[in-house]
Amino acid sequence: MIFSFDGRMSLRTFALSIPLLLTGCGSLLSGAGPSRTAISAEEGPQNYELVDISAETIGQYMRPTDRPLATHVAMPDLPEVRLKPGDVLRVLIADSVTEGAIFAPLALGGTTFESVRVDNKGNISLPYVGAVNVDGATLSEIEKTIRKRLKGITSDVQVRVSVTGDLSGSVLVAGAVKTPGRFSALEGPLTLLDAINRAGGPLLEPHLIRVLVRTGTRSFAYNYEDLLTGANHVVAPGAEIILERARKRFVAMGSVGDPGLHDLPSNNPSLLEVLGKIKGLDESKADPSGVFVFRMPEQPDPTDGLDDKPAAELAVVANRPIVFRLNMKDPAAIFLARQFLVRPEDAVYVTSAMVYEWQKIITPIVQVMLLGRTISKY
Repeated sequence: MIFSFDGRMSLRTFALSIPLLLTGCGSLLSGAGPSRTAISAEEGPQNYELVDISAETIGQYMRPTDRPLATHVAMPDLPEVRLKPGDVLRVLIADSVTEGAIFAPLALGGTTFESVRVDNKGNISLPYVGAVNVDGATLSEIEKTIRKRLKGITSDVQVRVSVTGDLSGSVLVAGAVKTPGRFSALEGPLTLLDAINRAGGPLLEPHLIRVLVRTGTRSFAYNYEDLLTGANHVVAPGAEIILERARKRFVAMGSVGDPGLHDLPSNNPSLLEVLGKIKGLDESKADPSGVFVFRMPEQPDPTDGLDDKPAAELAVVANRPIVFRLNMKDPAAIFLARQFLVRPEDAVYVTSAMVYEWQKIITPIVQVMLLGRTISKY
């Protein structure tokens, strides 16, 4: 035999002593994060506020109630068109006489000049009219200028100017849409939803879309879901609309079904929704009493007073992170998780059960012991 009786006893004694040695060496145990006891430790300095989620503390951390449905619609007023370089015009000039007229009479349809483009200096040029600067001018102002230029050349001239290519009034839509491009507002002013729909609609779910609007003088940002629930409005001519992925994400770590970086399942998701998205707790290794949500502090509003604020909220104002703890062994925790609001950039962490941690240690030891027993037979 390779192993004597004393050798086998020494092997077993050594194997059984390993767990005792490892109890003081937490760093030797593999894991995705700190243990439940380490997070909940009340002794020693802590750089975060620990809040137990309960019926008494959940009030300020609950999901907001759904806003009432809006009844108004965005019915835009027709804005005054002011031309810019790049616009394309259609100019109709008609004379009132038939004998010796320079331009065709109105009864015959007049004389039409198609595709009159405003050059980079804001000018257009027409026969008998010459160069006319139209940058910033309205259509009625251009008609008045042309009639004035033709005074004495024709009698009682009729002028009609219309826009056929409105670079100044068009809207650019780009980003996370199906068919990005520039869209004309010739048929009427566009709302944000009009412009986005002309671009084929968004590629992502509404709550995951951030809509950035640039007008040349100001910029605005909206959540696409807010536009659908009543925030839709007219977009200024010449504006740019960019759809991008909103940073509505969270991290799942530890003993969960699907760890990693995930999009939030809705605009105001509950902890129960988030746990459902990551396939819940891993029943083979999770400790249900160790469900934690790590949250970084928000930047405080300097105009907001600090009076009558709860201790946990004062911790946020003091730039201290908050760690929320939920004991899922308590049946009431299901209702609390349904009410608790998970915010973007939160980290959901579920600790492993001690039985699972010990199993990770004991399993290889038992395998070594069985291997030694097998060898000892030869």
